[in-house]
Amino acid sequence: MLLTLLAYAMIIVFMYVVMTKKMSPLASLIMVPLFFTIIAIVTGSAQFTADPGFVKSLGDAKLADNFTAIGPMVLYGINQTAKTGIMLLFAILYFSIMLDTGLFDPITKKMIHFAKGDPMKVLIATAVVSAAVSMNGDGTTTTLIVVSAFLPIYQKLNMKVMNLGVLIILQNTIMNLLPWGGPTARAMSVLNVGPEILGYLAPGMILSLLYVIFLVAPSMGRKERKRLGITSLSDEEIDALTKTIDPEKDAYRRPNLFVFNGILTILLIAWLVAGSFISAIAIPSLLLFAVGTIIALMVNYPNLKDQSKRIGDNAGDAVQVVILVFAAGIFMGLFQGSGMANALAQSFTTIIPKQLGGFWGLIIALISAPGTFFLSNDGFYYGIMPVLAQAGARYGFDNMSMALASLMGQAFHLLSPLVAFIYLLLRLTGLDMGEWQRTAGKYALGVFIIFIVTIILMGHMQVYIPQ
Repeated sequence: MLLTLLAYAMIIVFMYVVMTKKMSPLASLIMVPLFFTIIAIVTGSAQFTADPGFVKSLGDAKLADNFTAIGPMVLYGINQTAKTGIMLLFAILYFSIMLDTGLFDPITKKMIHFAKGDPMKVLIATAVVSAAVSMNGDGTTTTLIVVSAFLPIYQKLNMKVMNLGVLIILQNTIMNLLPWGGPTARAMSVLNVGPEILGYLAPGMILSLLYVIFLVAPSMGRKERKRLGITSLSDEEIDALTKTIDPEKDAYRRPNLFVFNGILTILLIAWLVAGSFISAIAIPSLLLFAVGTIIALMVNYPNLKDQSKRIGDNAGDAVQVVILVFAAGIFMGLFQGSGMANALAQSFTTIIPKQLGGFWGLIIALISAPGTFFLSNDGFYYGIMPVLAQAGARYGFDNMSMALASLMGQAFHLLSPLVAFIYLLLRLTGLDMGEWQRTAGKYALGVFIIFIVTIILMGHMQVYIPQ
């Protein structure tokens, strides 16, 4: 009982200090779970997870020693995010180098010519491109490509960068339901359902994409038009707007290598996506971006001093993001290792009256929102869903209904501070996490409603009357 209360208290405190800016994300990700883990150990309520990965990380430490388990918990969590952190390091360096070479300059110029100073067109283009790029299933790649292409436009037209950050995450949230995005594959494996699940999800995904492109983006566009007006720019004025005036930046541009850099970037992304389908050519994304970074440096900047300069100038952004990724790993390790995550999961199944058993599918959909927000996808699908699905079976729900219901909360998952690539998005756009979460959350609610209503109307989430 006490452990469950600590779990809820930890979540409340964490969200409070982050959203009210009482603590930085880095400090809160480490200090808040550490504080509550120590309380759990001191009070004797900690129930260390039996996860094989955690047990292995314990090494010679004994659970009876209590405090000696904190170190293994932290290492366990960091191990879960290490691959993502390393991949982010090389991915950020790669796309930063591509930005230095001017690879995205033609895209920026074309988009400004298309918009002709109209914020509405820029926002709709942002939504469309974000959806298309998100098909690769990788949030990091999507963020790097879309921000690199559109941020200069927003800055040059004095548009709200918040809209850029919101549109990217909304479209990536929807496309993340594709099997190679992660959560759908987990739901399929845990609940033993087939690929036909994508057919059930597709109508809601399509409607959600249209909602963002034709409702959310235009709504933002009307507000921006009212604030900024529509500036009718001539081609000469647009050319002047996109012309760089920084001699140092111009020195690192490589327009003569545009074709090579474009092919290299497309090849990396294509290989990343193809590897999700064809195991024979699957290569870890961290290795792909590491090799890509080396090739980009060697071809664009053959001089070793120039290579060191490019790494040094771009390393700051990469390091700040990677630090937050590892901090998120510490949070995850302490929360799961101490047993608080499991206690939270068990509480979900005990606080719901049996009289509501016939609404179990809808209940799981509602639980999945906070469940996938406060826990990693692995933690939710491998730790909580087996318990929820077992209860659902007693109420007459099949595995497909449970799988679909569990995916509804993905509408909010990518707003979670435990999602590594959002720190990259926030870093590149300069947005505040709390403000961004509040702004994106109100639009994500629309996606959540579309998901649920579509599944219910199509008869894939029935409501049963318990006998």
